[in-house]
Amino acid sequence: MRTEWPAMVGDEPDRERLWAAAEDLDSYRVAELIGAAVARWGAPAVWERLCRPLLTGVPDGGAESVAVEHALSEGVRAGFDRVARGDPDRGAGGLPSQGILLTAAEHEGHTLALHALAAALRERGHGNLLLGAQLPWTALADAVRRVRPHTVVVWSHGRHAGATRQLGSLAGAYRWARVFGAGPGWPTSVPAPAGRLRSLAAALAACRPPGAEAGSGGGSCDEDHIRYETVPYRQAEP
Repeated sequence: MRTEWPAMVGDEPDRERLWAAAEDLDSYRVAELIGAAVARWGAPAVWERLCRPLLTGVPDGGAESVAVEHALSEGVRAGFDRVARGDPDRGAGGLPSQGILLTAAEHEGHTLALHALAAALRERGHGNLLLGAQLPWTALADAVRRVRPHTVVVWSHGRHAGATRQLGSLAGAYRWARVFGAGPGWPTSVPAPAGRLRSLAAALAACRPPGAEAGSGGGSCDEDHIRYETVPYRQAEP
């Protein structure tokens, strides 16, 4: 099973090794290769120009393709998570949450973009708490009360009934926190005081501590062109 490679970071042997690991269903090897790529090019570029094209390019070939896609996505998640946790071998341990809370909306099962954001934040010295997929709104509200983050990012891949209203209610109830919806599942505008994030660069800027200067978070101007969108998985949306 082969696929054509769009313009991506890395050279052909790197991409071939990554694809071969996925075809072998070796998600551990995929994670190692993703970690190495992030070390060379950074999490935003690896997400947009390597991971998303690879996941999108998995041929629609039945059960075999689904297994390859799952191995690839699991390896991508694990690779970004290694970056988000830090590398103990290099003396870079975990960071405190620093007031950043990341989660997927209730009924939302896709979270790879959040793992990429968590890794990109870690590269810039910002720790965070990542609560994963399908967090009920009541549980998210409880987490906000307990953690008191300065920024909350709620990811949504697809449209879910009531999610936009819940996002606005959360932002209104905890006005000391900046609450954002990220991903294509949110409408163009969301109820104030919540905000809408349309790019990974915007998400990184939104997660800066209050009062931080615009240029203090690292990164490059090229990230302004990196879309904070989703991988079009073939699994049915909830």
